[in-house]
Amino acid sequence: MKKMGLDVGSKTIGVAVSDMLGWTAQGITTIRWDEEDVASADEALAKIIKEHEISEVVVGLPKHMNNDVGDRGKKAIEYAKYIEATFNLPTVMWDERLSTMAAERILLEADVSRKKRKKVIDKMAAVMILQGYLDSK
Repeated sequence: MKKMGLDVGSKTIGVAVSDMLGWTAQGITTIRWDEEDVASADEALAKIIKEHEISEVVVGLPKHMNNDVGDRGKKAIEYAKYIEATFNLPTVMWDERLSTMAAERILLEADVSRKKRKKVIDKMAAVMILQGYLDSK
């Protein structure tokens, strides 16, 4: 079964999905959502979960460089618990430090314009999160 990686921000959620063997992560989409309405991304996530037969969700855990978990990290943990309860799927928290910076660097090296980078950065960060998890297995 496939795994889904999420880069959860306050306004968007980057989504990536693994292949069936769990070797590679591919960016799927960026979902616009309202962090104050935690259920606002449910319909889009449910569709991806069903379509790709997701068996596990990897949620990026933003930590400070000193390894502390701040407000964003706490919100990511809360959202992972929400995913477990809502979709009945196991979740794994994955250290996402520097994933957005790495995604930005890759897009810069590929000469992607600033406007286009803004549209795909969260999806690319989700790929980095999920690929890091897959590589660790």
